[in-house]
Amino acid sequence: MQSTSTLLSSLLDNDFYKFTMQYAVIHLFPRAKAKYAFINRGKHLFPKGFAAALQASVNAIATLKLTKEEKEFLTITCPYLPPTYLDFLEGYTYNPAEVSIEQTGDDLSVRVEGYWYRTILWEVPLLCLISELYYQLNNQQRVPDAEVYGITKHKIEQYNALGVTIAEFGTRRRHSYEVHKIVMQALTQNGGASFVGTSNVHLAMINNVKPIGTHAHEWFMFHAAKYGYKMANSMALEHWSDVYRGDLGIALSDTYTSEVFFQQFDKKFAKLFDGVRHDSGDPIEFAQKTIDHYAKLGIQPLSKTITFSDALNYDKVARIAHFCKGNIGMSFGVGTNFTNDVGLPAMNIVMKLTEAYPEGEPWTKVVKLSDEKGKYTGDPEEIALAKTILHIS
Repeated sequence: MQSTSTLLSSLLDNDFYKFTMQYAVIHLFPRAKAKYAFINRGKHLFPKGFAAALQASVNAIATLKLTKEEKEFLTITCPYLPPTYLDFLEGYTYNPAEVSIEQTGDDLSVRVEGYWYRTILWEVPLLCLISELYYQLNNQQRVPDAEVYGITKHKIEQYNALGVTIAEFGTRRRHSYEVHKIVMQALTQNGGASFVGTSNVHLAMINNVKPIGTHAHEWFMFHAAKYGYKMANSMALEHWSDVYRGDLGIALSDTYTSEVFFQQFDKKFAKLFDGVRHDSGDPIEFAQKTIDHYAKLGIQPLSKTITFSDALNYDKVARIAHFCKGNIGMSFGVGTNFTNDVGLPAMNIVMKLTEAYPEGEPWTKVVKLSDEKGKYTGDPEEIALAKTILHIS
């Protein structure tokens, strides 16, 4: 069995949007605090001793530091991240005291609490560790490395033939770091014009490809805690554009349903942002809604892009591509279907912001109301309140 101390080997082994959001938080909300909780959507059963193994892995990554080479990579690749932030990141270390891990029988509880600018980096590494340890401690054997490579090679060749652009978004629910490395090797060696990059900053660096991402649901959820549900989307987008001045221009659309998002995604935002990201609900319905919205605002839909990222596989991508071609720009972020297609059931786990503490205000519960009602997360009473305020049936 692989030593738990080597499950993560780089501070940059994380999703790119965690770093872009971290800088925005430092810039705008340096005193804000946050709480996160692990959600076991797949009802997975965790073996005896899992919490102790996870704690050991969490303790081990506290030794990770940004290297000189990594800092140089970010300096060159991400000119919109200022030297002050990169200096901060050079001094950043994970603090295991921010993480609480408990196990009762086969049930696992993981919580994170602390300053938002620090705790924002925990979500993805924790999910990576949980996923990799789950397969290890249950002694589940995956297919051999050559087969992982072959499966990925076949997929990217299909996408190439389809003529679409594909990014790899599979860090959080990957089978393991080793599988992720093989997948990235197969994508970079066989991706051709289709493969455009990865959300994983560490693997982007070692494979000499572009790190891809903008912001996540928690950005909008925090803004709801600070400014209220009616102002959350517009304030979140306003602040993002204030920080990045036109860079990182894909707006996430489904924190409080895309219906509410498009009511607030006015001509200013529609022109300013390069496009939107689809992460829940029917992708064809969303594409049509997006096309109609741009057309209504007098904006040519083909000048904009939808990034699709919700549980994609080839058949789903092909269906979306057929609909969007000639109507609107499109790109795709494929996650678990790349990094956890190894002959074992993929895990269905997430970690979500549950409460936010804007400076000078009380702890406030936060929720996510995606276009898929089964993906609602948060306190039931708070979900009901948000639906009432936003007139969501």
